[in-house]
Amino acid sequence: MTDHPPDEQQVRLAKHKATLQSGGYPYQFDRTATAAELHQRFSSLPPDADSGVRAAVAGRLMLLRSFGRLVFATLQDGTGRIQLMADSAELEQMDAFADLDVGDWVGAEGRVVTTRKGELTVRIDRFALLAKALRPLPEKWHGLADRELRSRRRYLDLLVNEEARAVAQRRVAVLRALRKSFDERGFIEVETPTLQLQAGGGLARPFVTHHNALDLDMYLRIALELPLKRLVIGGLERVFELGRVFRNEGIDSTHNPEFTMLEAYQAFADYEDMLQLVEGVIGEVVAATTGGTELTYQGRPLDLTPPYRRARYLDLVQHAVNESIGFETPLHELRALVEAAGTEVHPSWGPGRLIAELFEQHVEPYIWQPTFVLDHPEETSPLARAHREGGSVVERFELIVAGAELVNAFSELNDPLEQRARFEAQAEARAAGEADTHPLDEDYLLALEYGLPPTGGLGLGVDRLVMLVTDQASIREVLLFPALRPDD
Repeated sequence: MTDHPPDEQQVRLAKHKATLQSGGYPYQFDRTATAAELHQRFSSLPPDADSGVRAAVAGRLMLLRSFGRLVFATLQDGTGRIQLMADSAELEQMDAFADLDVGDWVGAEGRVVTTRKGELTVRIDRFALLAKALRPLPEKWHGLADRELRSRRRYLDLLVNEEARAVAQRRVAVLRALRKSFDERGFIEVETPTLQLQAGGGLARPFVTHHNALDLDMYLRIALELPLKRLVIGGLERVFELGRVFRNEGIDSTHNPEFTMLEAYQAFADYEDMLQLVEGVIGEVVAATTGGTELTYQGRPLDLTPPYRRARYLDLVQHAVNESIGFETPLHELRALVEAAGTEVHPSWGPGRLIAELFEQHVEPYIWQPTFVLDHPEETSPLARAHREGGSVVERFELIVAGAELVNAFSELNDPLEQRARFEAQAEARAAGEADTHPLDEDYLLALEYGLPPTGGLGLGVDRLVMLVTDQASIREVLLFPALRPDD
């Protein structure tokens, strides 16, 4: 609270102190029904009827209206809203009830009835103030002007914004459906360390922390990949993990430093198997959480009904830049194309990385309907297996939806000698100033030497999937607590 709160806060504070002096607040309340349960159970109750059933409800007061001997209130709980009606002829605590404020937590008990207009109501004969709201609820909370404040004070956003509550609940449904889909396919859910001695499995900058007892620096994981593949080496043939991942990078509409990934690995499979797995899982999850696979996202139709379009990475880049380029194209020509879009080229970038930049500039943002982009450059895919048909590409695909990567998957590189050579090339790039590279992970190489069977793996951006099924343009809207600068 502020040192000099407004008058309304002073009044609320005085009421709070009076409650404390008269015995305080109860430690619990025996609720017998939620708002949703009452609406479902008594949906056919006619107007101006008494069900004869008693119910105890609890929640926050969102509206309070006094009409002399009658006081009406709207109570909101985690499932919805229900009307309360207090009649001075039945409620001995009438004055105390009328003295409540919007925002207070209240438990109340009485008969379930309907009003003359047919509104379902609990006609109360007793109530308890469970917690006093010392601050009034915000009156105007919606709109773009309040986006920063809504994210910073998510508790208020959830309290007054029905859409925010719906998004939070839909996110839970997505997580539940994802687990169900993988469980039904024989995958087991595992947990791997968040703190790691080396941050690998992704091309990203890690967060660094210090372990006092061991007196060494450790890293928050940037991916789940390497520990999960160690488990496949150990004989767990189908594993997945839903976990938080941390990348010390920028913040925009599709990126947050802390986000949720699902990674899955399947022995004896390749990227074609992963492609079919992705189509099945995405279709199931979207249908389970929205009722179908044809959506409207940001005002545009989006059809997530499998099968999805397939296209080769290099073909898409060539078409976008209208040039017959390839991995043999002279570097100065590729650099000129990248720099033409305003991107600064690092001296260590080879043709694969330059072509990847062209893909990010000219292709990815313009793919709307779900598309599997196949066969990525080897230079940007150090953990993927070389394509069986040769060339400078690997067996990797990304599922691009609405201009953003949703899934990344590949046939896993399982040759320890080739993996060492790839890591060493990454180490050279790191020495040349490329921070977003893989370190040389000797422990992972040791594990590979014991044998990784042919394996397919995938990583799915859970937050982006939630964005699609909730029609949210910003990742901030699907995270309960997005990263924000301190409130000065």
